[in-house]
Amino acid sequence: MSAAVRRLRSVLALLVVVGGVLLSSGCGYALAGRGSFLPEYIRVVGIPPIENRTAFIQIEQIITQQVRAEFIGRGKYTVVPDENGAQAVLSAAITSLTVQPVGFTEQQLGSRYLFTMTMRVQFTEVTTNEVLWSNEALTFRDEYDLSTRGNIALEGSSFIDQERTALQRISSDIARTVVSAILEAF
Repeated sequence: MSAAVRRLRSVLALLVVVGGVLLSSGCGYALAGRGSFLPEYIRVVGIPPIENRTAFIQIEQIITQQVRAEFIGRGKYTVVPDENGAQAVLSAAITSLTVQPVGFTEQQLGSRYLFTMTMRVQFTEVTTNEVLWSNEALTFRDEYDLSTRGNIALEGSSFIDQERTALQRISSDIARTVVSAILEAF
């Protein structure tokens, strides 16, 4: 075997080894929604009642319950109703809420509504008082089909009282958005 063939084999062998190393190393790709950027020691999260700065009564209670349930559902966290015993606290305020009809029946009554909520949300580490995540204008917007009752149109102020099922869906979606934003640092 000539020296040129041996060199060619050596180069090919080196390329195979380098290629194998490159292929076996991870690219760093990960699925969104699977992890948490929060420090590992945070296991207890305080979630006091969300403040409501809108005219829609009781919506803060429903959203607070859903946010607590969403944190618990992630399986890693214990939730307490205030900062006592918590390693981190979520504080939030609903700053704006609008409900606008976007779909109509043949009688020109609203049947589909655009629900838009803006919240101020802050997630703070308790011992250092360091803000781990915050958003001063977290906006949630989605459309929901709602039933009308005969010839009675739904007004924004009666939306909450008359459509509990839709409100549960909406608050569940909002809770998932808030918790995902905090845990995934979006």
